Amino acid sequence: MIRVLFVCTGNTCRSPIAEAILRAKKLSGIEVKSAGIYASLGDPASYHAKNILSAQNIQQNHSSTLLTKAEINWATHIFTMTEGHKSIIAASYPQSSAKTFTLKEFVLDDPNNSDVFDPYGGSREMYEETFVELQALIEGLIKKIGR
Repeated sequence: MIRVLFVCTGNTCRSPIAEAILRAKKLSGIEVKSAGIYASLGDPASYHAKNILSAQNIQQNHSSTLLTKAEINWATHIFTMTEGHKSIIAASYPQSSAKTFTLKEFVLDDPNNSDVFDPYGGSREMYEETFVELQALIEGLIKKIGR
């Protein structure tokens, strides 16, 4: 079983979108969750994130989760939205370093372009751009993990 954990800052924009996209693929042998480095417990996905997912007929019933050791231990693969998130995880959970990557680093293998744009507080168009970026990255992720 492959257990994918997407991590961002507040777990209301990028990581819930990534989680919803991958979950909607309904791939056998893959479980998916998301969490935030500084998330409050129980917040819904942001307004634009929910609307964009809904417009794409992607179901979600998101409730934000704070990143804890339980999520780290659950995951076989941890994909962060930025180098900063990856560094925080490495410092807090050094045992997870071998399974932690930025999503772009893992999919694109480009060390100079490793952060997914954060649309937090931005326009619907900014969220749409992030959705398109994440959708392409999830397709690349699926190819790389062989599903």
